Amino acid sequence: MPKDFVCLADWPAQELWAMLDRARELKQLDRAGQRPQTLQGCALAMFFEKPSLRTHVTFEAGMTQLGGNAILLRPEQVGIGTRESAADVARNLSRWVDGLVARTFSHTVVEELAEAATIPVINGLTDLLHPCQVMADFQTVAERVPLKDAAIAYVGDGFNMAHSLMLGAATLGLELRVATPTSHRPSPRIRKRAEALAAASGARLGWSEDPREAVAGCDIVYTDVWTSMGQEEESARRRQLFAPYQVNAALLAGAPDAWVMHCLPAHRGEEITDEVLDGERSIVLDQAENRLHAQKAILERLLGPER
Repeated sequence: MPKDFVCLADWPAQELWAMLDRARELKQLDRAGQRPQTLQGCALAMFFEKPSLRTHVTFEAGMTQLGGNAILLRPEQVGIGTRESAADVARNLSRWVDGLVARTFSHTVVEELAEAATIPVINGLTDLLHPCQVMADFQTVAERVPLKDAAIAYVGDGFNMAHSLMLGAATLGLELRVATPTSHRPSPRIRKRAEALAAASGARLGWSEDPREAVAGCDIVYTDVWTSMGQEEESARRRQLFAPYQVNAALLAGAPDAWVMHCLPAHRGEEITDEVLDGERSIVLDQAENRLHAQKAILERLLGPER
């Protein structure tokens, strides 16, 4: 079993399915008022270069609910690349805590932390990947449609969410259709790896420049912001380029039974309309809730006594 949770493609499919099963079980237990103390006495460090609501709260609350505790580390306190190297930070933290969540701009920083640490390192989001979000997403899909049978359409920017959805779908043998402008297709490196995984798993991966083609008859319509953190200077150009990819009532007419997902935060009126985001077909708050349960399952798997 991998030591770290940096990329979904690093994990065997059976391990990911087991974590999804455990996430569902933990959610059921929580609603019954039961919180297994499986990580009693464990400590999790959380290093955040980027702002965070869902990742921060769900990891800290998750550790508390499992009997452990979490310690927030701010970039100005730690100073990776200024005060000391990522490797030195990882080696020190390995002497004090049981795990580390890192949310950074550069994916390389998370990889360097994981390589040097003797404790598990969890990718809380980078500019390349967002694996914890996708575990919550798949849990959310499975609550509405059998995951193996679901046709998922992702519409918008071929950035970190598209990357992790592709790798997750390819590992688990799912159907994923990605619609982006040609200029903003997912990374060739990620596409190559996903295609290799799909060849082995039987996953059905597709790309189109036409969002209507991708969405037609699908079960899930998924979108994300057009301008991610660190891309603010491009926002005006991106709004113009991605305008045809807005998830609105007209686009959803091609998928009359589809549920709508967004990893949040949303730029209302840009990638998604208020009507859709707040509508009856939106399950974005289920996604947000499931971050807690999916990450508790990941934490148990990495930090628990049966790891």
